[in-house]
Amino acid sequence: MKLVSFIKPDGETSYGVINGEGVVDLASRLEGALTLRQFLHTDALVGAAALATEPPDFALSDIIFAPVIPNPNKVICIGLNYAEHVRETGRTITERPAMFPRFSGCQVGHLQPMIRPSVSEEFDYEGELAVIIGTEGRHIKAENALAHVAGYACYNDGSIRDWQRHTSQFMAGKNFVGTGSFGPWMVTADEIPDPSKLTLETRLNGKVVQHSGTDQMITPVPQLIAYISTILPLLPGDVIVTGTPAGVGMKRTPPLWLKPGDVVEVEISKIGVLRNEIIAEQRK
Repeated sequence: MKLVSFIKPDGETSYGVINGEGVVDLASRLEGALTLRQFLHTDALVGAAALATEPPDFALSDIIFAPVIPNPNKVICIGLNYAEHVRETGRTITERPAMFPRFSGCQVGHLQPMIRPSVSEEFDYEGELAVIIGTEGRHIKAENALAHVAGYACYNDGSIRDWQRHTSQFMAGKNFVGTGSFGPWMVTADEIPDPSKLTLETRLNGKVVQHSGTDQMITPVPQLIAYISTILPLLPGDVIVTGTPAGVGMKRTPPLWLKPGDVVEVEISKIGVLRNEIIAEQRK
């Protein structure tokens, strides 16, 4: 089942389930859950599956895709989680995962423009697998971790590299407005029983720039959930962005920076394709 957050033609925000080339509006059918994050706090997934066969309320071409979870309590991103990417950056593999936060205001949805900020030309792509939590937990054991997952999505962890290098902390370069793309939808975990058996590919203007299996993660999804939940509770709608493979633009010769007019696609098997055009920031 594919769950999506979107904006209706009348401008109202909603969420729903994909049926063919349309979406069934769940917010209008299910009481008490106005957003997908609120929906994940309930036991309504079975009910959503039953509604998935109803005639769509809107064509996909008539909606605006929002980030899968527009208002997460937290987005935890993992850095340097593929060995080849660690090697291309000249760093060393660490015993524990490197983490940094993203904030909801920096995210956009599928088919929405990603924004190159006016203060930098060093805008880079990072195709990644996003994990959406469905069941709250603290001190989750790795062997039980996947039971806490609601589903998976594509993520483009767009990075402003010169700002990322301002200090040893990544946050500044990872939170410019409109630089993180999250979508196109969430595929529920029952359709992806093992997130280590997926193929991730990033394309820039149709050319493959990243290609890897998620089995190449240094710290796999269950161990990430266990580690993060030791620090603070994971809540329904929380997002873990699991790291990018080798092939980023900053390590190419010459560097391959995103520019206005470019189109970036992140495709993950069993999930779909997240597509965004790059535009320049328009300062007022």
